[in-house]
Amino acid sequence: MGFCLSSYAQLNTDRIIAIGRNALYFEDYVLSIQYFNQVIKVKPYLAEPYLYRAIAKIQLSDYNGAEHDCEMAIRNNPFMPGAYYTRGFIYRQTGQLEKAEEDFTHALLFSPENKTYLLLRSDVRAQQHKLDEALDDINFLISKDPRSAQLHFEKGLFMLEKKDTVQALDCFTKTTELDSQNSTNWSARGHINMLLGNNDEALLDLTKAINLGSRWAGDYVNRGIILYRNHNYRGALADYDKAVEYNPKDPNCYYNRGLLRQELGDLNRALDDFNKTIALDPNKTEVYYQVGMVNMQLNQWKEAITAFDTLINHYPYFLPSYFLASQAAVALGRTTDAYKYQRKGQELEKQKESIQKRLRKEQETAPNTDVQIASSQPQKKDNRKEFSSRAAQDSKDNTEDRKYETESRGSVQKKHSDVINEPMIQLSYYSKPQTLRRTNYFYYQIDEYNKQRLLPSPLHFTVQEVPLTAELINKHFKSIDNISDKIDNIITIGMTHKDSIDASNLYFARAMEFALVQDYTSAIDDCTKAITFNTNFAIAFFCRANWRLKQRDYQINNHDDSTPINTEEEMMEYKYGRSMILRDYDQVIRLWPDFAFAYYNKANVLCEQKAFKEAIENYNKAIEIDHDFAEAWFNRGLTRVFIEQTDDGLMDLSKSGELGIYQAYNLITRFQ
Repeated sequence: MGFCLSSYAQLNTDRIIAIGRNALYFEDYVLSIQYFNQVIKVKPYLAEPYLYRAIAKIQLSDYNGAEHDCEMAIRNNPFMPGAYYTRGFIYRQTGQLEKAEEDFTHALLFSPENKTYLLLRSDVRAQQHKLDEALDDINFLISKDPRSAQLHFEKGLFMLEKKDTVQALDCFTKTTELDSQNSTNWSARGHINMLLGNNDEALLDLTKAINLGSRWAGDYVNRGIILYRNHNYRGALADYDKAVEYNPKDPNCYYNRGLLRQELGDLNRALDDFNKTIALDPNKTEVYYQVGMVNMQLNQWKEAITAFDTLINHYPYFLPSYFLASQAAVALGRTTDAYKYQRKGQELEKQKESIQKRLRKEQETAPNTDVQIASSQPQKKDNRKEFSSRAAQDSKDNTEDRKYETESRGSVQKKHSDVINEPMIQLSYYSKPQTLRRTNYFYYQIDEYNKQRLLPSPLHFTVQEVPLTAELINKHFKSIDNISDKIDNIITIGMTHKDSIDASNLYFARAMEFALVQDYTSAIDDCTKAITFNTNFAIAFFCRANWRLKQRDYQINNHDDSTPINTEEEMMEYKYGRSMILRDYDQVIRLWPDFAFAYYNKANVLCEQKAFKEAIENYNKAIEIDHDFAEAWFNRGLTRVFIEQTDDGLMDLSKSGELGIYQAYNLITRFQ
């Protein structure tokens, strides 16, 4: 079925592009492509719709289609840095590194200080082993933003790749100074200190990382090694256990724990760890030395010989294997085999000088039977792997820059964990069932409204809206046209009270359709008209508040510097203002004082304003109305933890877990 705007207000192409970008921002990629298709059909000479369509296709992993659209955008306008960036990202994802570097360089001609472009160019240069050129990009960024911990971290990674551990240590030390609450920075410095033999400093760094909540198994492995060397066996074993818990697929965790258990005489469990190591990494052949030794201690001579034979096949000049295998054969009474092993070992020892060069070469790959330190430090979240539609659109705000700043800033919920508040409760025709949650997604007033059949479909409460298919999108545009005809008819015949109510319901019906196709400006306008005809229309107030919030979020994240914000008051309202939204929720509460979802949504807005006391009061009210309101318990718990009411917050999170939000249990563990 084709996509048709029909007589949908006969919008001009600028308006259609704006609505398409709106859909793109809200990750409704299928819908956004339909909008851009329409513009391309009418004005194929424009560059922007091709670029925006390429952005949507990238998010849908259609790299070939996106590359073609980028080429069309560049053909129509060769001066768009975002188009080169987008195509460069595609080349990077498909392994065409030289082409990617060329495109990022071209983008930088038009936007020479763009952080995203420079970071990606440094990355593709590093992948091509052009480390000095990659460092040039990072050093330039550091000169512009010397207090960016992430940039110093990136430089440290490059220095480590260049084997310059001293410079790497300086870089990671700088990151701990600039962002002392990020465990990854301490992990990295601890790793470098271990490589340099600074074990006391490494112990302090790794302990700091762990105390800050690190869940990287390598931190526990490395600290366990240091504790082991300091003869703190109990502490080392506890750290190895934790490493296995956090990364049960890392062979080094089991290997190190096996060595310690072997030394402590816990032989059977040591053997279990060594066997697990081999199962996870069959190429880790040095483990067979430990397997053989433990089997000899357990008088399991056949198993020991099997292990030493495997070791001999990989390391034929490792003499201890022959003599140990000989001892095991003697214990079995296999004197002939014992003699062969011993004789071969003696021959190799006598030939040692004549085959010195060959032996030296073998010694480079001789089994390393010492503990194994974690091979690399953990990586911060690599935003370069994620496509930035904002960088592609060459937005002028600093959203992209914030991605590379310390993670202890920004969204309050993210300060202590990688979770955010549960989202707003929305009204929609479509919803995904929350089968685990016990929240009562029902309100009698909505049920009564649905019974009147004033809308094309019943309204449902949802916290997770459903993306629309092309067929549904087309259906809703047709519905917009049909409702528009009805509105025109009712308004032309002269208004009575009944006509006013009918008009109100029709405007609200059309507002719902506009919202479903992500045109929130039109939805809000129609909602306002519905309220004008019926000032007690609580559902319209509730939906308008939700849509205003979505529209405001979009505007904040897509502000165009060409539209000035004149006064300080306007700036505050633009960035943080939620006054109209809060007034709408207050109006709903006045009309429906027992409507828990209005209090809940209002509380979420207050959290964004950092008005935590008022937010908690509204969560309290929502919970008072519906004691099984899982989302309200969860969000109140996060808010309480943030304002250091930790015990109460943990109780709230526990309750939300009980009511079906299982993620709460992970948070409880971290916060405790």
